Amino acid sequence: MSAKDNQLLAMLAAADFAALNKHLRTIELHAGESLARPGDEIRTVYFPQSGIVSYLVEVADGDMVQTCMIGRDGVVGAPQALDQKVSLNKIIVQLPGTASVIDRDPLYRAILSGNGIGKLIATHTQFFTAEIQQTAACNALHPVTARMCRWMLRMMDLVGTDVPLTQDYLAAMIGVRRSSVSEVASGLQSKGIITYARGHIHIVNTARLMESSCECHEAVKQNYERLFGNLRS
Repeated sequence: MSAKDNQLLAMLAAADFAALNKHLRTIELHAGESLARPGDEIRTVYFPQSGIVSYLVEVADGDMVQTCMIGRDGVVGAPQALDQKVSLNKIIVQLPGTASVIDRDPLYRAILSGNGIGKLIATHTQFFTAEIQQTAACNALHPVTARMCRWMLRMMDLVGTDVPLTQDYLAAMIGVRRSSVSEVASGLQSKGIITYARGHIHIVNTARLMESSCECHEAVKQNYERLFGNLRS
């Protein structure tokens, strides 16, 4: 893997990437690893090359719900780091991978110098906000099966059709009890859409998974394309 496996970094002009690349380093992202808790100061910015990072909101009784999922098409922690603000979410590595990371000070200097990464981060922040709003609407209006299919499609976009995923993570993704996840997964498996065993999902029929999903996955994809389409080289 390389820094340009991250789609935002790959969009940079050659000179801008070269200037930024001097400050990037590659790290491993380990499943379950906490990148930030609510109230943490963000000093490091992550550009995932592979794997998935989840933003989660945890309530008083310990239940969690996912608000956003970021992989190789995005960046983690940039707005908070650049504004020297704290994290409002629990940010964890959902699926392992690698990331290019940079400390906030050299990133801030690069943006002040006119490096194109500033525009990309600002655009991603706009996309990130829209995705959270879409998730809020999805959680309020759409049934559990459609929401679960929506997140599985998103994961497929990032890591392919084979996804190591526990029922606990699935429950957090859609804000329901584990028993509801088991029921939905069994139903999708009986229809030949997925196979599910021992914390591992294999997507068998993408077309039928899309049919079982709500419109939110496609809406998020179209919004990404609208915002970033003219920025790609």
